Amino acid sequence: MKKVVLAYSGGLDTSFCIPYLTLEKDCEVHCFSVNTGGFSDEELEAMESRAMQLGAASFEAVNIEEAFYEKCIKYLIYGNVLRNDTYPLSVSAERVFQAVEVAKYAKEMKADAIAHGSTGAGNDQVRFDLIFSSITPECEIITPIRDNGFARAYEIEYLNKVGLEWSAAKGTYSINQGLWGTSIGGKETLNSRHAIPSEAYPSQLKETDQTSISIGFEEGTLVSLNGEKLAPIQVIKKLNDLAADYAIGRDIHVGDTIIGIKGRVAFEAAAPMIIIKAHQLLEKHTLSKWQSYWKKQLSEWYGMFVHEGQYLEPVMRNIETFLEDTQDKVNGEVFIKLFPHRFELEGIDSPNDLMDVPFGKYGEEQGAWTADDAKGFIKILGNASKIYYHKNKEDQL
Repeated sequence: MKKVVLAYSGGLDTSFCIPYLTLEKDCEVHCFSVNTGGFSDEELEAMESRAMQLGAASFEAVNIEEAFYEKCIKYLIYGNVLRNDTYPLSVSAERVFQAVEVAKYAKEMKADAIAHGSTGAGNDQVRFDLIFSSITPECEIITPIRDNGFARAYEIEYLNKVGLEWSAAKGTYSINQGLWGTSIGGKETLNSRHAIPSEAYPSQLKETDQTSISIGFEEGTLVSLNGEKLAPIQVIKKLNDLAADYAIGRDIHVGDTIIGIKGRVAFEAAAPMIIIKAHQLLEKHTLSKWQSYWKKQLSEWYGMFVHEGQYLEPVMRNIETFLEDTQDKVNGEVFIKLFPHRFELEGIDSPNDLMDVPFGKYGEEQGAWTADDAKGFIKILGNASKIYYHKNKEDQL
């Protein structure tokens, strides 16, 4: 029998792969789940039970939250990375690290093949295949759903036939939950017109009274929530629990997929959206104009490469070095108000605040120059434009 390691999430697609590979392809299936913050102990126990019920030879799970934060999330925060100015790469980033761990496990198991449940129309197939082919080129990559074009309705029917009850309603949406947010795809997201219903989101509105919070940063790194010193992952989790009750962080991302078609997915990412916007505000006060400019250019590339599964490209390490080097003055506390479905950034308190200087108050008074200095500066600044317009008047207006 062919020994296959299955990248197993416990969802419809990967659950379907177990009996299909076992019964139809005569494979020995070893399920491997990589927890990037989306599974509780109870959920992992349920996943193991389901996997074994469906015929898996074994089930293993590993928690990589710390590595995921240290190797990726902190750089997404440093870079204020939002795909198309909207999406915090909640699932994109996870897939790379899940793929790396699956490939390492396949090597350890001396597997003949690695399987995953991706379709042929999405981004995950590219992310998984790129990582697997780089780390475990000796392993065959098996993708039953992509290769056969199986629809979700067929998968549900197949699972019911082999004895696992899976309701059609449960298969309506594909939900991927992790430390850096949750994606929700299916039904309404397959067209351009409709939003998913409120009840499809994992968190529902519970709080209606506004509240004020604060997030502390040291050298760009999360260090506190509401004045309480916490490790970065704990800040993310506690903030998410707090803000999710306000149904904050919901949106729909529309973008260009890696394979060239347009894609649409709903997501819920309360903590990531607040953290990125808070960090960005703090940087506006503490970075220079050109630091901000070049950081934005490289951050855009970094986010794109993470999204497209190119995390192993060596230039990523170079960009990470740059991003980290920009953070030494990004210190202080950011103050935020939470409301149902939204939040507002109130302001910051930082020892490195570049507004807090005696040289002048914007729009009010100058402190380090005279009125004549200002007029002279403006005259010289406009000199090049003045000369060009004088010689080429007909081209200008």
